[in-house]
Amino acid sequence: MEALRQAEAKLTVYVHPSNAADVGRAVAQQLSTLLYSYEERFDGVMLAHEFSLESVKSQIMNGLIPYFGVPVHAKLLLFSPQPDMILEGKVEMLGKESIHVIVLGLFSAAIMSNEIPEKFKFKRRGDGSKFISQSEKLNVIKKGSMIRFSVKRYDLIWFSSCQAKDISVDILFLV
Repeated sequence: MEALRQAEAKLTVYVHPSNAADVGRAVAQQLSTLLYSYEERFDGVMLAHEFSLESVKSQIMNGLIPYFGVPVHAKLLLFSPQPDMILEGKVEMLGKESIHVIVLGLFSAAIMSNEIPEKFKFKRRGDGSKFISQSEKLNVIKKGSMIRFSVKRYDLIWFSSCQAKDISVDILFLV
């Protein structure tokens, strides 16, 4: 998937002196706090990390609490969708006004009615809601369908304690 990319970063991780006995564990904990949240400095959501300590020497910060900075070389797996990228997701919810898709089992994308091709018409039947193609009757979008779509734009949404990408899309074709 195009939206997944690897990045390498040289970071300085600040560790509290109480964690000096196991610096590797402390660095792993600090990096793990960045998992599954959007980080502007990486231009994406960190999904995984692997790191190595650059040096056994560190620098103590000035101030009341003497944290020490540990130089780290990290390999990161990032989810970073860009406009015109093709993503694939599973349809989780359908309504007359939108299709809601989960990408990689983690990220939500909404396809609004004005972005759904006109050849798809919404039908609500006893067995659930569907978008059915008028030209090819076997082409159906329903809950559980896997669809591919291109990213039109994405925005950052701030919640009280977390943040997420809001992805607006154009449907390309069914999988």
